[in-house]
Amino acid sequence: MFLEHLIEQILPTLIAAIDLIGILVVVVTVVRAFGAYLHNLFSREQYDIKLRLADGLATGLEFKMAAEILKTVLVRELNELFILGAVILLRALLSLLIHWEMKGESAAAHREQKL
Repeated sequence: MFLEHLIEQILPTLIAAIDLIGILVVVVTVVRAFGAYLHNLFSREQYDIKLRLADGLATGLEFKMAAEILKTVLVRELNELFILGAVILLRALLSLLIHWEMKGESAAAHREQKL
């Protein structure tokens, strides 16, 4: 009883903190990628923006998925569990697509280096 009450009190704050970390990772990644994009426009050096952006988005998404998984502890109704499951599934699919894109970009970069 005490442990359940403690979890119900602490977990929402913990979930919000993990969600915020995920959001911050995405925002910082986007700002850095935009800075690299501007640098690419005005200099001869070229940074691989797509790979960096995809990596940061995947990392941010992992934090968001961790928060969603923790939310399953607080679920009280079956309907909430279905919604939460759908959100987790969509985020997992997004994560897989981002990793697939990163793998393709990495392979393309290796081919370009060999040429």
